[in-house]
Amino acid sequence: MVDGVSRMACVRVEALAAAALERCEPSLREQPLAVVTGTPPAKRVVEANARARAEGVHPGLTEAEAVVRCPALVRRAAFAEAEAAARHALLEACLSVSPRLEDAAAGVVHVDLRGLRRLYGSDDEVGRRLRRQARAVGLDARVGIGASRAAAGVAARVGPPVHVLPTATERAALAAIPLTTLEWSEELGATFARWGLVTLGDLAALPRHGVGARLGPRGLAAHDLATGVDRAPFRPWSPPPCWEDAQGLDWEIATLPALVPVLQGVLERLLARLTRAHLVVDALDVRLALASGGHHARSLALAVPLGEVAPIVALLALELESHPPAVAVTGVALSAHVVARPTAPGGLWQPPVPAPRDLATVLARLTRLVGPANVGSPVVVDSYRPDDHVLAPFDGGARASDTAPERPQDHDAATETAAPGPNAAGQLALRRLRPPRRVEVDTHDGRPRRVRDPLGLDAAVEICAGPWRSSGHWWDTDAWARDEWDVELSDHTIWRLAHDRLTHTWLLTAVYD
Repeated sequence: MVDGVSRMACVRVEALAAAALERCEPSLREQPLAVVTGTPPAKRVVEANARARAEGVHPGLTEAEAVVRCPALVRRAAFAEAEAAARHALLEACLSVSPRLEDAAAGVVHVDLRGLRRLYGSDDEVGRRLRRQARAVGLDARVGIGASRAAAGVAARVGPPVHVLPTATERAALAAIPLTTLEWSEELGATFARWGLVTLGDLAALPRHGVGARLGPRGLAAHDLATGVDRAPFRPWSPPPCWEDAQGLDWEIATLPALVPVLQGVLERLLARLTRAHLVVDALDVRLALASGGHHARSLALAVPLGEVAPIVALLALELESHPPAVAVTGVALSAHVVARPTAPGGLWQPPVPAPRDLATVLARLTRLVGPANVGSPVVVDSYRPDDHVLAPFDGGARASDTAPERPQDHDAATETAAPGPNAAGQLALRRLRPPRRVEVDTHDGRPRRVRDPLGLDAAVEICAGPWRSSGHWWDTDAWARDEWDVELSDHTIWRLAHDRLTHTWLLTAVYD
């Protein structure tokens, strides 16, 4: 709904079977191309590109008739997998513009433009964006925009590549379009000619029930098209769980070096679609059509999700080298099981995150060196025990400090700015020692009086504050209990000491700077 008026777009690719082959072999766009099916001498044209149609080649002709009309005609066998991949690529391109669309027919997608004006601007800009997205996946599409799917479909067939029907004059614009510019069955077109109908306006002026009584459902559908009325419900399309792309070959490939460039081309088109959808490959299925009529299928599980062509092609080549097909290959189809591309933390003060495959390699080497129990992300435990933490599996995502639970407030915050000493009027920084250093402490009535450090310091305690007593896990073998003291020594340094009341040992845990 745009300004109170419903707007729909129709994205249309002419002759999708031919466009799918042009998508696999871009050089075919510069040549007249016909898609044929059957076996000689009964081969027939099922679709032709624009250059071939300009030479008089159209569906239904035999291959021989088509070659007579266009001697330079290039013929390719129909490949259902490539056509299906092109159809899905067009749908995914439209999905990157609007979340609500309908798979109307092969090469025809209806797009709901509701709310897109705020994002992209005018209808013309939305139409140009749809066309750019289609061209980005290798398909040349026409875009029509109108108040209904029927009106948008008519606009996509005639006029400029991006044809927007103005809201105020849409009915008049539809009425002026000649009937001969649209595709009708031969019988229906002959009937319209006998009735003297020239434009869509002439057809729309007839009573609908009369047209239906004489021509049946085909006549009713034609009348709705002429009036720009949608009768069928909108059937939203959602992307499939597996993404596929394929290419048929007009020749046989019997060696792996010759097959690798074909695999690379198919994979590049597939990954281009996945990149636009912010997805990466988690596993890949390859299905090779064989000259014998059978298929050779292999599955490739990736150690880490990837979105780059080179490493996946290398893995595919190694897999096929280990398990080669029995006979020559005549077609390639790749099916990717995908996962969302992981978001990486970024900012001015953070280093760039390494590529997933590099990160996986480093983690594997570290695990081999120090063991799986010693590799991970430190996560602070919700406990009063100082420096209590566990190792969680490292996924390369958010930093541990971003997801760690908030620790209960302890006395550190109070003492870091209020500890005794010569700088008590200002602020002191608490520098922790990890790991803490063991020291010897002489006490009197349980309070520290003298400290001896293994590094050579032997100083008396001038001022001491504490103890701050804490304990936990008394019910378990992992019980802990400690007293912490802040002491100023005779050399005017300020230390934080911890007394382990279970082992009766003293530790230097931090120094005030």
